[in-house]
Amino acid sequence: MIVMKFGGTSVGDAAAIRRTAEIVRGRLPRGPVVVVSALAGTTNALLAAAEQGAAGNLVAAIATVEQLRERHLTAVAELIGVGPDAEDLAATESVLLDELAHLVEALSVLGHRTPRAMDAVASLGEQLAAPIVVAALRRAGIDAVLVDARRVLVTNDEFGRAEPQPEQIAAACREHLLPLVGAGKVPVLGGYMGATPQGVTTTLGRGGSDYSASLFGAALEAEAIEIWTDVDGMLTADPRVVTGAKLIEHIRFDEAAELASFGAKVLHPNTIAPAVTRGIPVFIFNSLRPDAKGTRITADAPRHSVRAIAGKGNTVIVKVRSARMLGTPGALKQIFEVFARHRTSVDVVTTSEVSVSLTVDDDQFLDAVIADLRAFGDVSVERGRGIIAVVGSGLAEHTEAMAKAIAAVGDTRLYMLSLDSTGINLTMVMDADAVKPVMQRLHDAFFSDPAA
Repeated sequence: MIVMKFGGTSVGDAAAIRRTAEIVRGRLPRGPVVVVSALAGTTNALLAAAEQGAAGNLVAAIATVEQLRERHLTAVAELIGVGPDAEDLAATESVLLDELAHLVEALSVLGHRTPRAMDAVASLGEQLAAPIVVAALRRAGIDAVLVDARRVLVTNDEFGRAEPQPEQIAAACREHLLPLVGAGKVPVLGGYMGATPQGVTTTLGRGGSDYSASLFGAALEAEAIEIWTDVDGMLTADPRVVTGAKLIEHIRFDEAAELASFGAKVLHPNTIAPAVTRGIPVFIFNSLRPDAKGTRITADAPRHSVRAIAGKGNTVIVKVRSARMLGTPGALKQIFEVFARHRTSVDVVTTSEVSVSLTVDDDQFLDAVIADLRAFGDVSVERGRGIIAVVGSGLAEHTEAMAKAIAAVGDTRLYMLSLDSTGINLTMVMDADAVKPVMQRLHDAFFSDPAA
């Protein structure tokens, strides 16, 4: 059994969905479970409609709903044509879009958005996509069955970034998915969304369809998890930022996780963890080039001093300084509890006896975080920063690699420098506008072809 996840570009239109159907057909002997994202761009449109409604701009919100209706019904017509099957599917899509219209109308009355309401809106993208993919698979002669992911992916009620409940997910997979696969059918589920034990819709956060696939793969003890996207796999750097980026055919779990956390867009940061717990290999393939090699992620990939470079902007540095921290047991614990309380993740940390500096890239609750941190001492905030991560499982064992990295940075000002506890990630914090040129210099230093 394998789990196959298809991203938004892999189900972006009728042509893409047909390609997806052929890819699934080629995996039928392996017992696939299919997880799909919303059609490309749909989630952004859904959230925009909700924001328009909450802001009182109901006309614009309904116009967005109708644009989504036209797009999805066009896909139905192109894939299924005319007849009873097409009419039933179009009716299903319209009911969901009517629900969206009612939700944005309710938001316009309330005048504000709640996390629970936003999850109800955002989940509709996958709810719209999955039935279309099922119909396309059936049209291609594949015995596909729609399974509501909310019956399987059980979470807590942290709306917007819900926490999966692995034991309940495993039980639900055994109940709802295993019998279908055993009968030779192909279950199809929307990614990204789940539900509380009480049945209230939740989401895992943006990019959560990868995470859904990995959770299902772990629960089913699948032989592999395949992530189908619009790139050939993980590269030595983001090709939109760095010229000369090269495909990584085989990479270690820990390296891939670090790269995903620090800006490698091809994989959601949470995807690796469930696969690691079961030792399940993760593959990244290009649905536009299904015969390409792709990337294989396992625990036993060869070690490299530097495997890849990742970077991101929009980073904020938060500094807390207080003489009271000197020799005070539990001071750092209390500071990190503030971030946990306000659901704000920390990326990089450096400390001294009387201060701590850390970075965040989600500043949604930062004002509340800063207000609470002032109880510990002086707090300062620096915006407009960026992070570069130089990642390699053998990095700490090769001091010359770290020296080469520092040399490539040159005279660029560094605000923070950190080697992670496992010794595989050298992280540098700099001005955001320096990230791109420094990434290019680092890539040239480690991956340029001497013969070129």
